[in-house]
Amino acid sequence: MTKPIRSYDELLRERKRLELLLLEQKLIIYDDIHLIKEELRPVRNTFQFIKKLMTQDKTSLLLNLGSEIAIDSLITKFILSRAGWLTKIVIPFFLKNFSSHFLAEQKEKWLEKLKTWISHRNGKEHKEDSSYAENKRDVE
Repeated sequence: MTKPIRSYDELLRERKRLELLLLEQKLIIYDDIHLIKEELRPVRNTFQFIKKLMTQDKTSLLLNLGSEIAIDSLITKFILSRAGWLTKIVIPFFLKNFSSHFLAEQKEKWLEKLKTWISHRNGKEHKEDSSYAENKRDVE
């Protein structure tokens, strides 16, 4: 504890000192919170992964339908054809849920690739032949 305050100036100095102390403590707490968040990041990532396995993303219905058909036909009927009934239920369930999240995250990237594939011809950008373009101008 500090010495007793005897004047108004001492009161103002003490108030300023306490405000600075409060600000320093807030900064320390802020840094501690960020440090704790960084330390808990692997735990949060693990829970997010488990959530992706347990729930299905329902924002992209056509992508989900396509992935479910592919998983049912490929995984269940061919790869797990000789597996037990529990395995045939559990593995496709997890794969469908995870693939729905994966496809929803990658949708924009794949749409951009599809646009570039459509706008290109045989792997090269579609341009008119220069001789064809010159002949076309001469005719007009």
